[in-house]
Amino acid sequence: MIGPELKGRLVALFDADLTLAAYHLALDAHPDLGNNVLLARELGIDPVKRFAEIGFGGPLDRPQRMDEFATRVRDRLNRPPLVFSYGPETIERVAICSGGAARHLADAVVAGYDCFVTGEAAEPTKHAAREAGVHFVAAGHYATETFGVQALAERIAQEFSLEWEFVDLPNPV
Repeated sequence: MIGPELKGRLVALFDADLTLAAYHLALDAHPDLGNNVLLARELGIDPVKRFAEIGFGGPLDRPQRMDEFATRVRDRLNRPPLVFSYGPETIERVAICSGGAARHLADAVVAGYDCFVTGEAAEPTKHAAREAGVHFVAAGHYATETFGVQALAERIAQEFSLEWEFVDLPNPV
């Protein structure tokens, strides 16, 4: 069923003679243009292994303390992350799954990662991280899912000689 909010959005698209295409999970998972692989590289993580089917994990460019890594996340994403710091003193391996993937914290623990980065926490995340002895970083759902769409726009623009603009509409979640 289409409610009044969705109807309004669709009418705006139709009235402007626009087409909308949405590829959310495919863009998260893409091995070259995906949110997860690009976020991993942005944070200094070598994305050598798939994680939770759409994410990536791997070693940091250099081992570091959690406070250093949290600063890196803040600087690269331009927002302070929510950090539950319960892992080892030095972080060496990090798994990433952008957006709302807190449910994959246990997968990161089983796979032997020191730290798990996603967009947002769920209610039990803090205590699950503490009990498992792992670091958890919620870097913002929106903030973790902007790299892919920009890379895709750039690739399409190059291929078809188009101009493009990323309209940043930050969301605190």
